[in-house]
Amino acid sequence: VQLVESGGGLVQPGGSLRLTCTASGFTLDSYAIGWFRQAPGKEREGISCIANSDGGTVHADSVKGQFAISRDKNTMYLQMDSLKPEDTAVYYCAAARMRACNLLTEWYPHWGQGTQVTVSS
Repeated sequence: VQLVESGGGLVQPGGSLRLTCTASGFTLDSYAIGWFRQAPGKEREGISCIANSDGGTVHADSVKGQFAISRDKNTMYLQMDSLKPEDTAVYYCAAARMRACNLLTEWYPHWGQGTQVTVSS
């Protein structure tokens, strides 16, 4: 069971990035999936997730209207627009075998290694 993120990097304020997370060793069909981030000196926080049951999504207030999560078979995506310096963090994807989704880190047993996103001019 493995999740691998890609797509991070350095972007200027106002720019966009799309993160990708690919699963191997299992299929995501029965899993809720989520994106989390951890900034230096801060706790890991949930930002977006998508349910297995009906494709419903949940977004943290801090990213509503700015980030979009999607999934396609064994891959999940996080489209990030209008990026701000405070979005700088290591971004992680995660999966949990449950129908609905939430933004609580303790509910997700499967994690990727993280990808760095830096927003700076």
